[in-house]
Amino acid sequence: MMTDGLTPGTPDLISLLLDSDTLDDFLQVVAESALLQAPGADGCGITLERENRPLTVVSAGVSAPALDEAQYGQDDGPCLEALREGHEVSVGDMRTESRWNGYPAFAVAAGTRSSLSLPVAAHSHTAGALNLYSPKVDGFAEADLGGLRALAAQATGAIALAQRLSDARTFTADLQAALQSRAVIDQAAGIVMNQRRCTPEEALQTLRSASQHRNVKLRDLCAQLVGSVSGGVPPGGPPLRPRP
Repeated sequence: MMTDGLTPGTPDLISLLLDSDTLDDFLQVVAESALLQAPGADGCGITLERENRPLTVVSAGVSAPALDEAQYGQDDGPCLEALREGHEVSVGDMRTESRWNGYPAFAVAAGTRSSLSLPVAAHSHTAGALNLYSPKVDGFAEADLGGLRALAAQATGAIALAQRLSDARTFTADLQAALQSRAVIDQAAGIVMNQRRCTPEEALQTLRSASQHRNVKLRDLCAQLVGSVSGGVPPGGPPLRPRP
């Protein structure tokens, strides 16, 4: 029966994550490690849902790509159930399986008799599954279930970290863009203040009114004004020329 202890020699996945150039490289190691911990399996794939479309991002062995794709094609199967419901899905014998419409018959025809799918990053917008396939009935009876669960958890952590880093980069880029826009607006307000001898609030109101009148974004209009004064070529048409 399946065991719950970690197999001695389980790879140090934290070190592997640090050494990997991309998330896909790390997940490839996870798939290969999972195959080693399930001696009865001949294929392992990791599915992730990207832009509401599941795809096999990495695979090890021979059977996973075709079996995964068959499930994506009919939008149903053990892999997708694990991904969407967030629970483990085990199939002991595809010949006697009645779930998922015609998928079990396809799996048998492809030489697969049993499978095991473990959720990865469950209930998140990057949910996925670690899927193992075996040509044997009850092909995962001797698998290291504890080790496989640990691998799925490591994959979940890596995906969450990658998402946080992506969100942080997006936030940093947005912040930099906002700061650049603020700097341009402040420069343009300074020009208007100097030209009209007005307060900062009056200068900003003048710029906002001109932006609305010309149907140009405030930041773009300010860039035009700053460019005209500094001698640069202002993008987006003729610059705003404040009255003396």
